This record gives sequence, structure tokens and C-alpha cells, in this order.
Amino acid sequence: MPTDIVMPQMGESIFEGTITKWLKKPGDKVQRDEPLFEISTDKVDAEIPSPAAGVLKEIKVAEGATVQVNTVVGVIDAAGETAAAPAPSRPSDEKPEAAEAEAAPPPTAVSQGDGATTQHPPRPEAARRGGAARGAGAPSAPREAEEKTAAPSREKEVIEFPQDHDEEGQRVRSSPLVRRIARENNVNLAQIAGTGLGGRITKQDIQAFIDQHGAGAATGTRSAEPPAYQPGAAAPAMQAASPAPAPVAIPAELVPMSNMRKIIAQRMVESRRNNAHVHNMFEVDVTRIVNLRNKLKGSFEQRTGSRLTFMPFFVRAAIIALQQFPIVNASLEGDNIRYHRNINMGIAVALDWGLIVPVIKNAEELNFLGLQRAITEAGERARTKKLTPDAIQGSTFTVTNPGSFGAVFGLPIINQPNSAILGVGGIAKAPVVVTDAQGNDSIAIRSLVHLTLGYDHRIIDGAVADQFMALLKKTLENWSEDLG
Repeated sequence: MPTDIVMPQMGESIFEGTITKWLKKPGDKVQRDEPLFEISTDKVDAEIPSPAAGVLKEIKVAEGATVQVNTVVGVIDAAGETAAAPAPSRPSDEKPEAAEAEAAPPPTAVSQGDGATTQHPPRPEAARRGGAARGAGAPSAPREAEEKTAAPSREKEVIEFPQDHDEEGQRVRSSPLVRRIARENNVNLAQIAGTGLGGRITKQDIQAFIDQHGAGAATGTRSAEPPAYQPGAAAPAMQAASPAPAPVAIPAELVPMSNMRKIIAQRMVESRRNNAHVHNMFEVDVTRIVNLRNKLKGSFEQRTGSRLTFMPFFVRAAIIALQQFPIVNASLEGDNIRYHRNINMGIAVALDWGLIVPVIKNAEELNFLGLQRAITEAGERARTKKLTPDAIQGSTFTVTNPGSFGAVFGLPIINQPNSAILGVGGIAKAPVVVTDAQGNDSIAIRSLVHLTLGYDHRIIDGAVADQFMALLKKTLENWSEDLG
């Protein structure tokens, strides 16, 4: 019996998801719980496992489409006897020419900014005419080449006008806005010298030309006699005709933002707009911790099965400081301040496709080893898309580590709805002045790190933020806690 593959509900507040990638294609064998496709929601990106073993018979929803939860997106033939149906038609699919000439491709669902989906109609017949025009015995060219030769450019269909070209028939470098202004005012763009990159005509260039010459200037048959307009000149001057500068091509690619990228953009702008961001920075001598880690990392991994990193030192020190200054662990709700009983520590994880913050719940209840294991597991689950929506919600404080990429320090944006975020810079050796117990000064090589606290000044005062950081600094510089 065939088994339907449905869009799962990844949380109570999630009602739709976008299929970002199919990991299997029709006809492929799949095992139960084997990753089948990837989805993106407004909470998390995740791999969805196969609900049954068998053969992927059909893909009903193409990559990039957004659908409601519980929508059937594909079918698995448990027996593997039914021939696999083709995947939904996409621009890169290979299709027989006869079938292409008889039927148009189905409409494609495209996710809109508000989460809704829109059905786009099939391409016009003119876009498919290339396949029918070829002889029956001619070899089939790739679809991409066919579209380039058969389908006319949308730009050429809409905005090709004689006054947009010079005497050699080459298009004058300008934007669609400039060309529209030229058509509305009957202006010949070939008579305007652009001041933009590569001789591109800007909006200011054409408006200055119209202000000086009026609408309808420089139209009709072109010759070498009409003077070229030079911005800033009192009047056009007669000059010998010279070839226009060769246009400078700027390679670029326009790609849609992923759902994760859209959410990151939205949350960061909201945080900047709603929070009164202030940052303070402390330099911390972590020589004791560096030496301790170098001494114990081998035996620690052998004894516990976990790598010893620097992150649990900073997280543990932050927990101690949060317990002493609970306002830094609080959040603002309207005109009220919510003091959280537990410390839910958000750990920012950089991914190839974005940034996500898994949360270690009740972090104050974990010892050093528990924190190390929780941090390692959170990072691994984030990178393998195994996080659930609940695993990235409910943080009360966040730690981010730009220093892992070499940054000296960062000025992080507060992760909503937190009121503070700790940025950990890179650890580097530097010569510093040290004072011994007798008050004697000397220069020594020490391992230093710069820690930055970003906080919401609406509820956290500067004095409290500085006291919080001073305690964190003292804990790290005089580390005495067991690593068990």
C-alpha cells in the first residue's frame, strides 16, 4: 500500500512550511526514518524523515513551494512495484519534445513574503516554440539553451525603444526608471553623457538635461551634429564626435532570501528598533583557563567522551553573574518586568545558511560537564537540522562567540525577548603589566579576551551592567571550579 508523505507540524504555532530541498528523487529507495526532504518554517529548518520504507513513487510539491501542515507532499510505494511518477515540472527538468508541445507545464507555487502561496500560470506558447521549430531528426538541446534562443527577453518585449540606443544600435546604459522618464519626455538618451559607472545615465543626468533643454529635446534623426550634454556646463558645446566608452559589465546574481534569512532580518530590525541598545566591554585575563584547558583537554575527552572547549567556561561564569544580578536575566513585557526563575541559556550557532540560537533550559542546574555536553549537542543538532521548534524558544540570556572566527570583539544585537547578550571575542596573547603580591610591576605574556555585553538600557542601568561584567571577569580570572 502507498504511504502519503505529509508536511509535519513542527510546533503548535506553526501552520505551514516551505520545502527547501528533496533529498531523494522519484524511483529512489528509502528506508524508514531516513532523511527524505528539508523544510523551512518561521521557527526552524529541519530534515524530515521518511514515514515508511519503500520507493519514492511521486513528489507532489516541488522545492521552493510553501504549503499548509498535513498537506500531502509525496507518496512512498511500500511494495516498490508501481512505476515512479515524475517529479513536478521544473525549468531544469528534461521532457520529451512531443509531450512538451502538447501540454503546458503546471503552475508553480511560489512563497510570498507573508507566508501565502501564489500559483503562477504556465509560460506563454512563444517560450516553448523552439522545440517544435526543430526538425524531428535534430538532436535535442538542453532546456536552458532552448529558452535562451526561443523565449524572447521580457526586457526586450517591454522596454525596447529606438531612443534607448545609440547610432550603432547599442543600448545606452541606463536604468528602467531613466528609460521611462526618457520616453515620457520624448528624450533621446544617446545625446546625454552619463556620469554613472561605465558611462551609465543616472536619474540626475536626465533630469538635469530636461531642465536645461526641456521635454522633446534631441529627438528625430540622429547625426554627429547635435552636441552631447555635459552635466554642469552652462550651454552645450560643439565638439567632434567620439566613440562612447565601452559599458562596464557588473556580474551579479539575484536570488530570493530563504525563510531563515527573512526571519533573521525581521528579528534583528525589530530588536534594534524596540530596544535601547548599549554596550560595554571588559578585557579579561584568561591565562589560568587557557593553561588549565591545555593541561586537561586530553584526559577530559578520554574520561567524558566530550571535547573540552572554552565556551562552557564563559557560560558557567555568566550563570554565576546572572544569579547575582537577576535583572540581566529578566525581560520587558509592556510596562512590566518579568524576572525569570530559571536561566535558559541561548547559544548562538553559525550555520552555512544562517544563524540559529538553540536554548539550554535550566542551565543553572548543570555542572561544568553537563554544560559542555549540552553546548556540543546543541551545535551538532543545529548543523544537522535536528532541532525542534521548542529547542530554540524560551531563552532568557544569550551568548555568542564571534571570536571563534578571529574577531577581537563584537557588538551583538540583543536576541529577543532577552534583555542582554554576551559577546565573546577571540583569545590572543599580549604583553601586559602585572603586579605581584608585593606590589612590584613587571611585563608578562598573558592570554586576553574581550567580552562585550549588549543590554537594554530601558531596564538595565549602566552601573548594574558594569557590576555584572566585573563579577564575570573575576570568576574567569580566578577560576577554581571543578571540571567534573
